[in-house]
Amino acid sequence: MMNEMTYTICIFTENTIGLLNRITIIFTRRRINIESLTVSETERKGVSRFTVVIRHESREEVEKLVRQIRKIVEVMAVFGYLNDEIVYNEIALFKISTPLGSKSLDVETINKEHKAWVVYWGLDYVVIEKTGNDTEIFAFFDYIKQYEILEFVRSGRVAVGKTEKGLVEYLPEGEWTYYQ
Repeated sequence: MMNEMTYTICIFTENTIGLLNRITIIFTRRRINIESLTVSETERKGVSRFTVVIRHESREEVEKLVRQIRKIVEVMAVFGYLNDEIVYNEIALFKISTPLGSKSLDVETINKEHKAWVVYWGLDYVVIEKTGNDTEIFAFFDYIKQYEILEFVRSGRVAVGKTEKGLVEYLPEGEWTYYQ
């Protein structure tokens, strides 16, 4: 039996209602579980970027999946990457209980060793932000669980390819301004 590999699929699309459903149904039909999904606007007005992480044994099956996604009319470009072909990160937020009399947080260790930051101080809790890959985030999770974790949330992956080309080479026409 082959080993599962992690693939990151980046899909550039027109910003259209219902497109997420049409894309995810392709994964469902092929019985491929989505590990994480992040969707956001790009720097190109009217263009959205889907970043989908999957684990699969067969590169050929992943290539078929990518070809099928390319057939969707609103899809402008699709790229499939292995982890060593991209730069990627995730973000995690940890809500930690800090009532009076509890074990005090070692903020210096949190900042210097784990590169995590307290982003909110409440009366009875703090919120700590940690960015990095999943290994780094779960290493910090193992460290911080000595305190009472009230909540934990992790985003999907955001990634860019290590190639010199960017979206501008694939979609050269159009306005390159990020709008809110």
